[in-house]
Amino acid sequence: MRKFTRYLAAWMAALLFASPVWAATFSATYQRIASWDGTQLGAVVLLPQGQGSGPFPLVVMPASWGAPNLEYVGRGAEMAANGYVVVSYTSRGFFDSQGSIDIAGPDTVKDVSAVIDWALVNTPANPQAIGVSGISYGAGLGLLAAERDPRIKAVASLSAWADLLAALDANRTPSAQALAVLGLGGAVTGRAGPLLASVDADLLAGNYDAIVTSMTPANAIRSPASDVSKLNANGAAVLVANSFDDGLFPPGQLVDLFQNIKTPKQMMFSQGDHATAEVPGALGLPNDVYTAVGRWFDHYLKGVQNGVEKEPVVKLRSQDNVWHGYADWSAVQAGATHYYLSGPKGLLLPTGQLAASASTGWNSSIFTALPTVASSGIVEVSGFLQSLGQPPAALIPLVSRLGAGVWAGPRLATAQRLDGMSMLHMTITPSQANTSLYAYLYSVDGFGNGQLVSYKPYTLRNATPNLAVPLDVRLEANSWNIPAGNQLVLVIGAVDFRYAGVTQAGGVVSFSSPQGDPSTLTVPLH
Repeated sequence: MRKFTRYLAAWMAALLFASPVWAATFSATYQRIASWDGTQLGAVVLLPQGQGSGPFPLVVMPASWGAPNLEYVGRGAEMAANGYVVVSYTSRGFFDSQGSIDIAGPDTVKDVSAVIDWALVNTPANPQAIGVSGISYGAGLGLLAAERDPRIKAVASLSAWADLLAALDANRTPSAQALAVLGLGGAVTGRAGPLLASVDADLLAGNYDAIVTSMTPANAIRSPASDVSKLNANGAAVLVANSFDDGLFPPGQLVDLFQNIKTPKQMMFSQGDHATAEVPGALGLPNDVYTAVGRWFDHYLKGVQNGVEKEPVVKLRSQDNVWHGYADWSAVQAGATHYYLSGPKGLLLPTGQLAASASTGWNSSIFTALPTVASSGIVEVSGFLQSLGQPPAALIPLVSRLGAGVWAGPRLATAQRLDGMSMLHMTITPSQANTSLYAYLYSVDGFGNGQLVSYKPYTLRNATPNLAVPLDVRLEANSWNIPAGNQLVLVIGAVDFRYAGVTQAGGVVSFSSPQGDPSTLTVPLH
């Protein structure tokens, strides 16, 4: 603890003296803040200096999972220099903050309000202009706190979850890599509470179903989607941002929450993995997301007429770094292209078509537990590479048709952009009671080189073997330019090492398109 405090003091001194302009406009101190139950929270407090006596708008910044209060000091310094009181604190249970990690439980959420209480007494903060901003864990805490504390007038929630289980156990398929990142991060940087200790023990044992079982009763109170009506009643203006390939909290579950928010709101999705689009901005580097955060707080906390309320509600950034604006999410999905899946044909590489007209009566099968070259990649690595224009790749002719079904669309006559979430409807017949499947959508060039555009897992549990089941799978969102001459290719396999699937070897999954219920893929092309 003392070593950490000395390091923090040295870091703040370097920050203050690095820029004479900044040094003249804010001060920085390290504080121990007693929370609602006496738990001591380590905080960096940044105050405007030489800007009058205030009061100044207050922005509270809870640190991310496994991160200290230094996380936001670069951006916080810039905000303090622009007339904000900023309190960046280490979340309960991590580093220099006391207590134990309760995975965004009630104790940790109440810390946000306790920090606000402290700031109103000990700084020139304006009680009528309070905001909360955070990345990842801090982002979720900001939303949860805004549902419980009506003093919060604006929130900037970056790389957040809306429903914790929907994020980590998508379609009943636990993300083994995401859980490992969170479990390891908590173990190394903090002190686990009972729930996290149970999760860590099950993680080490590889018992992912037990993790889901233990988290299920605790999920609602930790998920902003559960109490969105309270958020609406309190009236906080909400800015959310996320990355398309967020390996911890995929964007789709955030879309569902966003559509139910009735207060002033804006949503920004860009290329990258969990927090990779925002961390440079938190450090104070130029960053589109944090520029938007600053303008959001300027308008809703300072009353600056900067036009942010007139901007598109939804903004999506494609891989060429161009932002595309929409009035709402329905506008993103409007005018989607509908493809019908036909039966795979061919001796060596049986491939179906994504066709313009319905094709029914066909049946095609794959073996379970056979890996193929189709994959969603590695958490935090693949998404970051995606932001550099290098998403997970697959040479489609090398996708084993024994372990995956493949359907190819027509080559595009003109360049198009996929904005939004694709929808897959298909009938499957598993030979086993428990089966995990993984749908991948690729943009494929004339040489068969595929770039992964979207994907989603889906797990059937306790199904009746050899009984046909209709599936509806919503693939994750993206904004991806598809060149003329490329084609969309759908791959459905039974193995992906990102996830803890339940499929056992020796089984078969049959795909079909019954009369009256054809299999379809709906893609929002623009």
